[in-house]
Order: sequence, then structure tokens, then C-alpha cells
Amino acid sequence: MALDAIPSATSSSTSTTAQSSTTSSSPASTLDYNSFLTLLTAQLRYQDPTNPTDATAFVAQLASFSSVEQGIRTNTKLDSLITSLALSQADGTIGRTVTSEDGSVTGQVASVRIISGGAVAILTSGEEVNLEAGVRISQ
Repeated sequence: MALDAIPSATSSSTSTTAQSSTTSSSPASTLDYNSFLTLLTAQLRYQDPTNPTDATAFVAQLASFSSVEQGIRTNTKLDSLITSLALSQADGTIGRTVTSEDGSVTGQVASVRIISGGAVAILTSGEEVNLEAGVRISQ
């Protein structure tokens, strides 16, 4: 069997993994080293013996996979850092007066809701102000 058969095995494995990750509660990466080694073994098993794949191609695949995995880990850590920063910002704004960037909304912060990429101040009046560049916070 030629390497042409491998992409279908790869895509079915990826879709199966993606399905299982959507049903789980944690947003873990969809492929791990064991999955990669399984795919690599399948490539070796089904390659054409008269035209074998060069070993450097497999090393390149491993390096690419490692790079992608490190990128995923970096993004996860950055998301944690942004959330931590938003929590620190939230702690310092409760009880203070916040004015929106355009000056249309002003009030005392009753609580703060953390959203993707930042925080939203909920004022005692019920209005909300995104805590972003240009927002003024005063005593």
C-alpha cells in the first residue's frame, strides 16, 4: 500500500480524536505524542517497500509536531496569564468609580465579570463597562 492511503487514516484518526475532545470537559490538545507515534507506525507499516520514505522526513514530522504542541502549550499559558491579569485588575476596581472611554457611562463598580480577553465592570446602576484601554478608574 502506498503513502496515498495514509492521509485517509490520518484524517479519520484526527476526526475521531476531535469528536472525543468535544465530548470531554477539558480543552486538551487533540493529538499527543502517543497519537503521533501511532500515525508514524501506520505510515511505516503501509509504505511502499520498493520506495520507502526517507528517515529524515519522519524526523521533520516529529519536529513539526513538537513545535505545534509547544505552540498550544504557550497559548494555554498565555490564556492563564490574561485571566490572572484580569483577576488582579478586577480586585483593584471594586468600589471605585469607573468612566468609559467615551465618557458616556460613569459609576461605582459593584462587581467584575471576567470574559475572554479581559474583564467587564458591573456598576451599581446595572450598566457594564469593558475594562480596556482608555477607561478611567478613580477613587
